[in-house]
Amino acid sequence: MFAFFAENLAPIMFGSLIVILLLGYPVAFALAFVGFVFGFVGIEMGLLPVNLFGAIPDRIFGQMSNETLLAIPFFTFMGLILERSGMAEELLDTIGQLFGPVRGGLAFAVIFVGAILAATTGVVAASVISMGLISLPIMLRYGYDRRVAAGTIAASGTLAQIIPPSLVLIILADQLGRSVGDMYKGALVPGLLLVAAYAAYIIVMSFLYPKTVPALPPEARSLRGWKLVRKVITSLVPPLVLIFLVLGTIFIGLATPTEGGAMGAVGALALAAMNRRLNLEITKSALYATVKLSSFVIFILLGARVFSLTFYGVNGHIWVEHLMTSVPGGEVGFLIVANLLVFFLAFFLDYFELAFIIVPLLAPVADSLGIDLIWFGVMLAINMQTSFMHPPFGFSLFYLRSVAPTRAYKDRITGATIQPVTSGQIYMGALPFLFIQLAMVAIVIIFPGLVTHYKGTAAAVDPNSIQINVPMPGVDGANPFGTPSAPFGAPNDDTTPSFGSPPPSFGVPAQAPAQSEPAAPSFGSPTPSFGSPSTSEGTKP
Repeated sequence: MFAFFAENLAPIMFGSLIVILLLGYPVAFALAFVGFVFGFVGIEMGLLPVNLFGAIPDRIFGQMSNETLLAIPFFTFMGLILERSGMAEELLDTIGQLFGPVRGGLAFAVIFVGAILAATTGVVAASVISMGLISLPIMLRYGYDRRVAAGTIAASGTLAQIIPPSLVLIILADQLGRSVGDMYKGALVPGLLLVAAYAAYIIVMSFLYPKTVPALPPEARSLRGWKLVRKVITSLVPPLVLIFLVLGTIFIGLATPTEGGAMGAVGALALAAMNRRLNLEITKSALYATVKLSSFVIFILLGARVFSLTFYGVNGHIWVEHLMTSVPGGEVGFLIVANLLVFFLAFFLDYFELAFIIVPLLAPVADSLGIDLIWFGVMLAINMQTSFMHPPFGFSLFYLRSVAPTRAYKDRITGATIQPVTSGQIYMGALPFLFIQLAMVAIVIIFPGLVTHYKGTAAAVDPNSIQINVPMPGVDGANPFGTPSAPFGAPNDDTTPSFGSPPPSFGVPAQAPAQSEPAAPSFGSPTPSFGSPSTSEGTKP
């Protein structure tokens, strides 16, 4: 039993985490709890070093000093200020008037406003709640099918998940060890394609079932002519300018995502002040919600650090790598299994939990298979977007349920009695958009260039056009590598260095001595005696 537990500690640890999360415990504390418990178990069993948890302070400090994560509070604050200052209401009213004569015009307005809010707020809850409060009563007033209306609002709000400056893209870039700017560039085209796919669905519905998406009646289109043009300009231009200032400067490299987020927060305050909607109450409310969300993210991240410390200590990453690489089909098989795993876990976990728990386990496997991690991260982001649309646990559905009418009420404009929107209608309306999101995952897998365009265009080199010419020795009797030159130039060359005249002898006499025998060396005169007795006459010992 001991040997089995020791060999399978990693899968037991991962399974215990899933069970505790399904029991409803907070994610941050569940991660830390499992990490500490299995860490102590591993130490007692001798599988882990005694000083294992000594690395926790360094890990916590490393996350607290991560400048990339500063973009999260900046973008959150920007989105909340714009949402509370009435920008969403202005956009929905303006675009609704613009598309009013078209069948499905209100649905188009919701989709396009959802895309604009996604590019300025990056917060799913703010987008869904704003559009649910503003556009759902209008859609019900003019006879929209409840399933189509609910599904359109819920799906359009989730565009904040994939269109930059999405918060989950920041988290994924941090977990994958890649640039946030590259992640934004890679996600832009799939996000816009998703907007086009939503609009295409409404077009199909307008042809197949025109009564489900009627046009606005003439009496509801109050703005026409120059008034409508002026309203479009004053409502659309400011947020589009803000989008360019934030995302444009990031894409062209003038600002980092953190700097872009700070600039966006200042721009949101300026727009709210221009609309005379900025006051102390709105600012305090936005700051409180920003601190709450940022604390939520950082606590999950710290809990994930404790969990990963123990999980990697028991070779959990090796277990995951062996498990995923043994899947038949190689790279394609890995991608299918990874997407299925994320899709089914999204029934129970939200995108933050998936990003902190699942992505760090899958990223090393993807890297070892040679998969581009930016492409892999964007694909997972689109997949994790379905976590907002899963019946019955989709958070976007919960947000819409909180603002949708639960009982019949009397419309203040037409005086007609409006029936409530049931939870079943919300769930059924979400299913077509859920399938569209899954289809987008398949499209990104089939056409990776939709994401990898972020790398730019490198100079193409045809291997067949490369020629290597090596000269062969002995051709024409010449040295193929050229005639080497003298190290100090030719003998008669003026560039020959001169060391003075006469040339130095380096201890060799200039002329041979006259005597036939070599002269004895002289050490000076007189010759030293070194203490020997002299041999001259008259000298006595």
